[in-house]
Amino acid sequence: MAKKLFARAVIGFAALIIFYLLLSSIDYHWDWHVPWQYRTLFIRGFVYTVVISIFSIILGLAIGVASGIASTAKNPFVNQLSQMYVELFRGTPLLVQIYIFYFCVASIVRLNNPVVIGSITLAFFSGAYISEMVRAGIESIEKGQIEAAKATGLSEWQTMRYIIFPQAFRRVLPPVTGQFVSLIKDSSLLSVISVRELTKASEIINATTYRTFEAYIPLAVLYMLLTYPLYYVTRRLEQRMRRKD
Repeated sequence: MAKKLFARAVIGFAALIIFYLLLSSIDYHWDWHVPWQYRTLFIRGFVYTVVISIFSIILGLAIGVASGIASTAKNPFVNQLSQMYVELFRGTPLLVQIYIFYFCVASIVRLNNPVVIGSITLAFFSGAYISEMVRAGIESIEKGQIEAAKATGLSEWQTMRYIIFPQAFRRVLPPVTGQFVSLIKDSSLLSVISVRELTKASEIINATTYRTFEAYIPLAVLYMLLTYPLYYVTRRLEQRMRRKD
């Protein structure tokens, strides 16, 4: 473990030196007072991104789990409804979905809050990917366990609840956590509908000051602060699952 941390520190330090040398070769007058001057925008954008991400993760997980279970159902209407949902949201770009939800769906349901609309869009988008993970996890459970559960008198619902889903959830937890990392990064696309999250804050600062580097380098750092804990948790879960297997 110590060797890995040392190697990571050396590589990170070398990358910072190379990055610094590349930036210093640019004929550009740096002004790092700009991020501090507009710190309120960054803080507000950070808070918006955290709130949107948490709401989208919770709703997306609920949608994904429900859709994943439905995709394994024997009822053809339930099964096909789940599959069509997954195909629709995985087969179209997230940016297009944001525009459709904001300009079409929101007008129909008379919802004018771009934060809520954006969060719901992200939830449905990530839910489609989580659905496939849950389905694959359920189908990975050995048939013998299902037959043994039925032989003991358990109903299909009881078999799913007590036998299949607990094991499937343990198997899909690492990739699902990884999907949450992608969701946080995808929240940057909500700037196109004027949601003042981190990316929108940087766009405003860049448009106001014309300081592109000073506006977007802090943005990258803040996204790293948001995503790295989840990325670390994902790696730890994968290692733990491999040890248990």
